[in-house]
Amino acid sequence: MATYKPRNILITGAAGFIASHVANRLIRNYPHYKIVALDKLDYCSNLKNLNPSKSSPNFKFVEGDIGSADLVNYLLFTESIDTIMHFAAQTHVDNSFGNSFEFTKNNIYGTHVLLEACKVTGQIKRFIHVSTDEVYGETDEDAVVGNHEASQLLPSNPYSATKAGAEMLVMAYGRSYGLPVITTRGNNVYGPNQFPEKLIPKFILLAMRGMVLPIHGDGSNVRSYLYCEDVAEAFEVILHRGEVGHVYNIGTKKERRVIDVAKDICKLFLMDPEKSIEFVENRPFNDQRYFLDDQKLKNLGWSERVIWEEGLKKTIDWYTKHPNWWGDVSGALLPHPRMLMIPGGRHFDFEEPNRMSHVNGPKLPNGKSKL
Repeated sequence: MATYKPRNILITGAAGFIASHVANRLIRNYPHYKIVALDKLDYCSNLKNLNPSKSSPNFKFVEGDIGSADLVNYLLFTESIDTIMHFAAQTHVDNSFGNSFEFTKNNIYGTHVLLEACKVTGQIKRFIHVSTDEVYGETDEDAVVGNHEASQLLPSNPYSATKAGAEMLVMAYGRSYGLPVITTRGNNVYGPNQFPEKLIPKFILLAMRGMVLPIHGDGSNVRSYLYCEDVAEAFEVILHRGEVGHVYNIGTKKERRVIDVAKDICKLFLMDPEKSIEFVENRPFNDQRYFLDDQKLKNLGWSERVIWEEGLKKTIDWYTKHPNWWGDVSGALLPHPRMLMIPGGRHFDFEEPNRMSHVNGPKLPNGKSKL
C-alpha cells in the first residue's frame, strides 16, 4: 500500500473540536510537516484548543474565512500548500432548523471556494473533505449491516443536506478536473474541547451545575460515539494511506440510546436519573439511528482503541478541570438553543428562559460537591 507524504497542510476549521485534535496530533507526530491552521473563530471555535501546538515551529495560525477566495488563494500560493484537510463547517442540527442559510453559506459555498482555489493553483495533491454519517439519513432500526460508502445519500435535515451538497461538489471537481479528493463520513465524536451545544459536553456541564439533563423526545434515538483521539488517528491513517477518489466511513459498531448516555453521566456524577432527566419536546425531525459499516477504514489499519467507559471518564475529568474553557455557555445549555450566528461572538436566542431546572445534590466523579 502506497503511503502519501504531505509537506504543507492547510487544515480548515482548525480551532474547532475535531480539527484541533487532528492538528495537534499531526504537529506532535510529524515535526517535518508544516501545518497551517485556518479558522474564522466562530462561536464553536477556541484558540485554546490549539494550545499544545502554539509554540511548535511547524505550526502557523491564520484567522480567516474559507468563504474568502482571495485569502484562500493567497494561502495556497504563499504557504506552498499541497494538502487540504477541510473540517470547517456549521455542524449543529438544531441551529440548521433556525438558520439554514448560514449552513448553505459555510458548508456549500465555503467548500466551493476551496475547490475552485485548488483548481486554479493546480498544486494540491490531496483534498480530504470531512463529511458526516447524517448524509445517509436514518438507518432502519432492525438493520444489522451499517451504511457502506456506496449507500444512497438521503439527508433529512438542513445540516446534512448541505453536507451532502458539499460532497457532490467535491465529487464533481474530482471527476471534472482530476482533483485528488478523499471524503470521510463519521459517527458522533466526543471528548475534551467540544463546545457544549453537543449532547455529551452539554449533559456534563449541566450535571456539574446541578441541573436536569433535557432529552429530546423519549430518548430512544440511537447514536454511535467515538472518542476524539481515535478519530484523530483515523484521519492520520486516511491522510497517509487513503486512496484518491474514495470515501471512508469513520465509525463504531457500538451503539447507545440517548437515554442511556444520560444515565451513564448521572451515574458518574452520583445523580439519581429519575430526578435528573427531563423529557422535552423533540426537534422537528430527529433521525432514530445512524449505523455505519467501517470495514473499509479498518482495512487501512485503523481500529477503535478507547472504550466508552474510559472515554466518558476522561471527558468528564477534562470538563471538571476546565469548567470555564468556553466562557458563558448558559444559552447553549437550554433544551432547544438557537444560536444566532452573528460575527464577533456567541449570541443565543433565549426563547426558553424557564427551562433550566435544578436538581439537588449532584457530586463530581471524585466525590467532591458540585461547583
